[in-house]
Amino acid sequence: MNINVTLFWQMLFFLAFVWFSKKFVWGPMIGALNERKTTIADGLAAADKGQQAEAEGVKQVEQFVAQAKTQASEIVSNAEKQGGDIIDEMREQARAESERILAAAREEIETETNKAKDSLRGQVSALAVAGAQQILKREVDEKAHSDLLDQLAAKL
Repeated sequence: MNINVTLFWQMLFFLAFVWFSKKFVWGPMIGALNERKTTIADGLAAADKGQQAEAEGVKQVEQFVAQAKTQASEIVSNAEKQGGDIIDEMREQARAESERILAAAREEIETETNKAKDSLRGQVSALAVAGAQQILKREVDEKAHSDLLDQLAAKL
């Protein structure tokens, strides 16, 4: 065997193998690689979109939390204001009630004082009559001298 013939046949088989590989193996392999490349690119794009959506979601959550905090502080502020208003109103009601009770007590004291004065006047007039009886050693007619006793009681 000649080395040139062997090399020729090997070169021919090699060229046939290259043509066969290019025709039947290389095309589907390139298609699969391109498909894989497209799939990877789509996955990366989806990941980027997911990251953007996550960032937007985080921003929305932060805005929602800030809004909720603002609303909560407004509610607390309103509650404190209402509580203060209620306390002020209750103080005013208590003050008015205490003034009413004081006025009623003063009126009752005045009434009792007048009753006591009237009672004392009556007792003084009875004592005056008794004293006059003792001094004069005679009975003084209370009905006859009622005007005089009333004047005396009025002076007291």
